[in-house]
Amino acid sequence: MADIISHPRSRIAAGREPADGPDLSHGAGDDIIELLFFAYRDFISDPDQILADFGFGRAHHRVLHFVDRHPGMRVADLLDILKITKQSLGRVLKQLIDGGFIVQKPGAMDRRERLLFATCKGAELAARLREPQSRRIRAALAGLSPEAHRQVADFLLAMVNESERQDVADRVYENERPRP
Repeated sequence: MADIISHPRSRIAAGREPADGPDLSHGAGDDIIELLFFAYRDFISDPDQILADFGFGRAHHRVLHFVDRHPGMRVADLLDILKITKQSLGRVLKQLIDGGFIVQKPGAMDRRERLLFATCKGAELAARLREPQSRRIRAALAGLSPEAHRQVADFLLAMVNESERQDVADRVYENERPRP
């Protein structure tokens, strides 16, 4: 992370950053856009290789991630999170269920509800997919203060559509400390 900040072309390193914040004129943020593209490319590369061994893709990864992190989540909630069609989710879910990675159970109150749970096999695959990503994040955050870590998390949350931001924060931090 220090290499990026101290890069000679960095506005901050070059002393061009105004005291009151970043330049928000036309083209400002292009470096962040490009860095996000490269970061995402590398962040997803290791799981992509693992998924290929199963004949799975990124949609499988996202479904497995959320089902593993939020056991008992409703299919309707998963559709809302992923913003994909029922047909797309149905195809991916069928493959994950048929492969023994996810099970579907009816809701206790409403038997029409379909609740999703990762099986042991699914939880193991989710952990295997998460491990290289966690390692990459730990390395990127190494040496940063807890406040800097929070700033990174706040930045990413601010990138979420405002209308969904609180729901995302609630979901992400539901099992952790309360956020102001």
